[in-house]
Amino acid sequence: MAAGGDHGSPDSYRSPLASRYASPEMCFVFSDRYKFRTWRQLWLWLAEAEQTLGLPITDEQIQEMKSNLENIDFKMAAEEEKRLRHDVMAHVHTFGHCCPKAAGIIHLGATSCYVGDNTDLIILRNALDLLLPKLARVISRLADFAKERASLPTLGFTHFQPAQLTTVGKRCCLWIQDLCMDLQNLKRVRDDLRFRGVKGTTGTQASFLQLFEGDDHKVEQLDKMVTEKAGFKRAFIITGQTYTRKVDIEVLSVLASLGASVHKICTDIRLLANLKEMEEPFEKQQIGSSAMPYKRNPMRSERCCSLARHLMTLVMDPLQTASVQWFERTLDDSANRRICLAEAFLTADTILNTLQNISEGLVVYPKVRSLNSKVIERRIRQELPFMATENIIMAMVKAGGSR
Repeated sequence: MAAGGDHGSPDSYRSPLASRYASPEMCFVFSDRYKFRTWRQLWLWLAEAEQTLGLPITDEQIQEMKSNLENIDFKMAAEEEKRLRHDVMAHVHTFGHCCPKAAGIIHLGATSCYVGDNTDLIILRNALDLLLPKLARVISRLADFAKERASLPTLGFTHFQPAQLTTVGKRCCLWIQDLCMDLQNLKRVRDDLRFRGVKGTTGTQASFLQLFEGDDHKVEQLDKMVTEKAGFKRAFIITGQTYTRKVDIEVLSVLASLGASVHKICTDIRLLANLKEMEEPFEKQQIGSSAMPYKRNPMRSERCCSLARHLMTLVMDPLQTASVQWFERTLDDSANRRICLAEAFLTADTILNTLQNISEGLVVYPKVRSLNSKVIERRIRQELPFMATENIIMAMVKAGGSR
């Protein structure tokens, strides 16, 4: 709503995701400017399609809308929303104010979810398009690391107890495999996204059937034309007032799974840092502790784990929201979705940016620092007699002994 604190002031709460962690490009996708500019674009696409299909909309009205897509008076919109208690109608009025000739045909035949839900789907698609190359880049950096250390032996752990030998590169491949699954799932959920389209107040398209005097072919064409203008290959065949909220479950489930992968990777790095076998990048002037300057805390990996836990919990919001959508829709989804969808993507964006930074500067300690010279090798030698027992047992059994 229009109320709220001064988000640019140090006296008001600001989300750390936006002010401290997430990238400018991801923050912009979830910004008010991007959202409301997309609403205006959707109103323009609707008017263009309605004109093409024969409704009395003039070229002058279309041009007026085109010329004012970016001309958003946010102060007026906030005042209108305070007066009307309706965000969509506030922006219909605000757009109409700068498009007086087109004011009568803005939002013609549409319901609020025409702009609200379709914009959300455009935002989800574009946000996924930002995450996909970032995840691919992390995989690429880790693949380079794995190749370089493919034959560097290290002690493997099960139950965090010394087990058998593995290699530093092979262990990294465990991380890469999980991230490749996440990449595949992110791409799948992105490609599966469908446009809500032009469906009317309860998904029956009744208002558009009335506008086109019962010509259902034109109504179907209207839906198809706007879907294509928005860059989607297909729209939902059936909706209530909203697109099914199971879409949000699908998207946030994939992001939560990514969070689990990153948490596991960064936990491994934190444990290896304690063993002094591997370390994330540590800057020359970086301070590990205000009281203990010798400490080399793995703060980037800790940040990833901290935010990944938040990301993993967010899927509970759309799970519960989808389960309580009565009949064609209920509005108790709105406030929840404003928070959880944006936070999930800003959090995923942050952990991928941080993990890329980590993966580009990982340090292994077989022979780096004098105090920790050949750390990995020394630990292998300590455990080598115990590791040999499995081979001894197998040789005894092959020679005829009892296991």
